[in-house]
Amino acid sequence: MGVVSYIARRYLISRKSTNVINLISGISVFGILFCTAALIILLSAFNGLESWVVRLYNTFDPDLKVLPVQSKFFEEDSAKVAKLRSLPGVAEVVLVIEENGLVKYHDAQAICAIKGLSDEFNQNTTLKPQLISGSFGISAGSRPIAMIGSGLAYSLSLSLGNINQMLDLYVPRPGISNTLNPAEAFHSASILPTGVFEVQPDYDAKYLLVPINFARELFSREHQLSAIEIKLKQGEDLELVRRQVLALMGNSFVLKDRFEQHEVLYKIINSEKWAVFLIGIFILLIAAFNITGTLTMLIVDKTRDIGTLRSLGLSWLRIRRIFFAEGLLVSLSGLVGGIILGSFIVWIQQMTGLVMINQYDAYPVEFQLADFLLVIVTVSSIGALASWFPSAGVLRRYNLREW
Repeated sequence: MGVVSYIARRYLISRKSTNVINLISGISVFGILFCTAALIILLSAFNGLESWVVRLYNTFDPDLKVLPVQSKFFEEDSAKVAKLRSLPGVAEVVLVIEENGLVKYHDAQAICAIKGLSDEFNQNTTLKPQLISGSFGISAGSRPIAMIGSGLAYSLSLSLGNINQMLDLYVPRPGISNTLNPAEAFHSASILPTGVFEVQPDYDAKYLLVPINFARELFSREHQLSAIEIKLKQGEDLELVRRQVLALMGNSFVLKDRFEQHEVLYKIINSEKWAVFLIGIFILLIAAFNITGTLTMLIVDKTRDIGTLRSLGLSWLRIRRIFFAEGLLVSLSGLVGGIILGSFIVWIQQMTGLVMINQYDAYPVEFQLADFLLVIVTVSSIGALASWFPSAGVLRRYNLREW
């Protein structure tokens, strides 16, 4: 293989008798290079975007969420809740009851999700850094207080400094369908807002967090829950805890991790990632045609050399391997250059944040070894395929000729 690789390298760097072959060969290398760099950058950008979205939701969403299969609400089982809290991998269990309602502040009003949470929420360490105004917590002694999303607070023109102005909440009474008296159709209560949090727009414009007992009374659903949120201890095996929780809760409940809680969103992100990757492959295929054209023209240009090599005793198979190796060198040169260029651009974005995703955050990018391997295998395979067809033509073109 030494002779084959040596001649292939010489053909790659030596001048050809026709300058257009040099030009097309250079275009082939740079075409593969830029396609490879684009794939590295795009995959890293989607990886970063997914991680960024995960971090945003992680501040609000639990590691595991227990939900009823059949209905929206279920009866609280104190014995099961106690067993959940005693599981080795569980750090925190928060009881939740959630319902949509109307919130009114002065003359402004909005539809929101009123989320009642048990006292364990006051020890929440992931949402606390997202507090942008006021104080963290949903209880002040025996007095219920509320935390509100920044988008919802903005739509209500909320002022935390006005301690005399309460939030008026209205929710439909369960079991009431038709009535002419609004007082009978809705149950109302008032609560003082003391904190504003900011996670991400969907949550900020939707959620009002209140104590669970306040919410149960407002919803007229004593001893009922809509979910149980579970936070795991650092480094615990998620699947192991999942199996333990499912065995404890039974078949009437479903357990969702953070990805399953937003399954559609993550599927959309992954679908876009692979759709862009496929588009990149199609562009790479077009660039690979230059390799085919380069080798075809090179074979014609080296007709005399082929005769000389044949006379020196090289077999047709080894002659074919020369041109196949030439094509591989072109594609591998572009591959290596593309990986270096793409990695450099991603590194620059990580270090400097030249491209911003919003006013405050740089567009996230993230390297993943699996993506590098995927790009290497893809580009190498396409380069090998583009090199195989013209090199195979050597046998068809010259096999019956004698020099």
